[in-house]
Amino acid sequence: MQLDEDWLVRQGEDAALLRSVDAAFDDPLPDRLGIAISGGGDSMALLHLCSRWSLQTGHEIAAVTVDHGLRPESRAEARGVAQFCETLQIKHDILIWSGAGEGNIPAAARDARYALMADWAQANGVGVIALGHTSDDGAENFVMRLGRAAGLDGLAAMQDKFTRNGVRWLRPLTHHSRACLRDYLRRHDIGWVDDPSNDDPRYTRTKARAALRALEPLGIGADSIAHSANALRQSREALAHYTRIEAAAHLREEAGDIVIPQRISPAIPADIERRLFVAAVHWVGSNPYPPRKSGAGALAEALMHRPRLTVAGCLVIRHKGIFRITREYNSVKNYCGPTDAVWDNRWRLTGPHAPDLEVRALGEGLRSLPEWRETGLPRPTLMASPAVWRGETLVAAPLAGYNPDWSAQIVADFTSFLLSH
Repeated sequence: MQLDEDWLVRQGEDAALLRSVDAAFDDPLPDRLGIAISGGGDSMALLHLCSRWSLQTGHEIAAVTVDHGLRPESRAEARGVAQFCETLQIKHDILIWSGAGEGNIPAAARDARYALMADWAQANGVGVIALGHTSDDGAENFVMRLGRAAGLDGLAAMQDKFTRNGVRWLRPLTHHSRACLRDYLRRHDIGWVDDPSNDDPRYTRTKARAALRALEPLGIGADSIAHSANALRQSREALAHYTRIEAAAHLREEAGDIVIPQRISPAIPADIERRLFVAAVHWVGSNPYPPRKSGAGALAEALMHRPRLTVAGCLVIRHKGIFRITREYNSVKNYCGPTDAVWDNRWRLTGPHAPDLEVRALGEGLRSLPEWRETGLPRPTLMASPAVWRGETLVAAPLAGYNPDWSAQIVADFTSFLLSH
């Protein structure tokens, strides 16, 4: 269901923005689309554009705001967003985050925001959430990552579509500038809130904005950076394509582990081999972000001198001509939850669920299973595998072959992971 071209032409200066919104939503569309709105100019413009799109297409949208509670004004601003949504007749929810502490607060707030909105989406039948990122955000990210000596992947343009926390996310406006969206808001007499933290010199993003202003006389701005970042993204996609080909040829998935030959023959380019290790650690470690290539990428070389090491929640073992990447028990030993929920973002258990049962790592419960060696799986793999417990009593350990009433399956295999990242 797309916007009528004749209607679009009649929208004048707004047409390009509306086309971008329309193009972002793939067929088949989910039953309900979500819009993340903070009250800032970018997200207010996105919401208003999506509201017009919804009225023309008849497709339902819902909005969500995360109140991080980092400023005294945040609660009132969230309520202001709710009132704006009410005028547009859009269902709106406010989610509260109360986890601010010490350390990298912007990063913690971002991770919490994604997690809260993903839970909201899954609870409200929202199949995809749109974000209001612009070309300016892409340029700022480029400068910040350049300062961290990022490689091709880090400098490539932001993905317009991606999956995180089990939810699909879209960025419809990455080809438009922040100034363009504010011009749109002025044309429609819509106000917005400017977050004062955007001008706080303590934050890296504020410094990146200042650096971009200083670089403008050299012709280095959001547009030129976007051109380079898009070229890098195309290169990244080509490398990802060949990484998937080599993964299919050389890697093996076993009981949630990835097994890689110590020597791949015929030899493959070093960057592709590094990408294989990084992707394997990312998948096994069940992390929202891939590990730094400086760590995971040097695994093969490091393992030539040591039989095992840990990285990003994984244990990597060199044994009999192979590298095995398995989950590290210490990283999951405190994870517990109901047996009918996904465990460690990877495993789903099937069996006679009951409210007094929970899923935890098998751990030292392996000692009570003397026949575990018959599975052919290494001890570390089984210790970090999901098991069903009733208090301190082991009920089932599917990967260790204990209690056939229960089974455990990976939610998304390594091949599908490579296709979505």
